[in-house]
Amino acid sequence: MKTIVVKIGGEVAGTPEMDAIARDVKALVEDGHRVSMVHGGGPQATGLQKKLGLETRMVAGRRYTDAETLEVMKYAVAGKVNVDVCARLLANGVLGVGLHGASGHAVVARRRPPRVMAGAGPDPVDLGLVGDVMGFNLPLLGDLWARGYVPVIACLGCDAQGQMLNINGDTVASQLAGALRADALVLVTSTPGVLRDVKDPGSRIPKITHGEFSKGVADGSISGGMIPKLEESFEVLKDGARSVVIIGHVSPGDLRRAAEEPGSVGTVLVES
Repeated sequence: MKTIVVKIGGEVAGTPEMDAIARDVKALVEDGHRVSMVHGGGPQATGLQKKLGLETRMVAGRRYTDAETLEVMKYAVAGKVNVDVCARLLANGVLGVGLHGASGHAVVARRRPPRVMAGAGPDPVDLGLVGDVMGFNLPLLGDLWARGYVPVIACLGCDAQGQMLNINGDTVASQLAGALRADALVLVTSTPGVLRDVKDPGSRIPKITHGEFSKGVADGSISGGMIPKLEESFEVLKDGARSVVIIGHVSPGDLRRAAEEPGSVGTVLVES
């Protein structure tokens, strides 16, 4: 039995790929593996902000979260995206249970203090109502797994005072994989892995080391949202997860292979 964390971005949640993902999750569960899913909802949140006439402010690939933006994240991420993901799982024979930080304190968080961020210059950056993960309600997840359910966690944390906090979905997934000492963290994205040229899907890098990542940030070949994604992923290797795989444009069987045979698809992250 393996413990597997699957993270899907909002750009994937609303596509036909969800059915392929759901069928692979079903196969993994039937094989006896413990699967949990974490999702974001950036495109949905941005779309709702636009409808409401609100500005979307990004800093080094991260969303600045003021009070209005946090309300949008609740509606879009813990609402629409979480419901839609659970519905697609159900349609494919998987019993998903939607969770967020305030659901049994599934994701324990505290507000992030200003800090220096890669790609954002030398000064500390305040991202507003953004949280750092402090822990998870692992017994709750264990109870769900024992009964055959798949936890589906929206990327919103909560502190002890009930303050909801926006957290990058990759951060939640990476921290959860570390806390569980997961056998595999699979990040399902809109690209087939880490690319040498973002405009060329054929330039996929099968394996990337931390040193190659640092070099890519310095020369600009790795930029935007891929920076925090890879930062968090390399950290989770240090925290005890056994493998991290980035995949995209998922075909039937790809997710299952990424979880059970890391390296067979996408880009595998290694320390050196």
